[in-house]
Amino acid sequence: MTPTLFGRWQTRVLLLATVGVFITLPFSLGLIGPGASSEFFWILGYIALLGLLWDVLYNYIQKFRWDRDWPGVFQLLAGIWEAIFMACVVKLFGLPNVPRELPLNGFIVHYSLVWLGVYMASQTLMRILFPRWRFKGGQWL
Repeated sequence: MTPTLFGRWQTRVLLLATVGVFITLPFSLGLIGPGASSEFFWILGYIALLGLLWDVLYNYIQKFRWDRDWPGVFQLLAGIWEAIFMACVVKLFGLPNVPRELPLNGFIVHYSLVWLGVYMASQTLMRILFPRWRFKGGQWL
């Protein structure tokens, strides 16, 4: 599948709003990590916003590949780059409703679980629930 920019945005928002929220819920309730706090939902929101911006860049770079598509491993590695960038932004500049002294271990565990959940859902569930998704450039609407 060669995703369009609009398809990338739709898929990212859908998966973060479903899988991401499902994975973030135990963190915000304090069942996993440092304690009950809404900061994990704020982080999820910032990940979504930042991801929409990254998708513009990814879509541009993707046009230079001969098949105009990313292998799955590139998608997985993009998550590592995005996590490092997000952690640096939080630590260096801070974000509203996310403390600068955010425990790095909690952030890494939360981000990793969200990213792996979203990645696995995009490679499996999206293809089952939206069979035409692959042929419509990643658009599910």
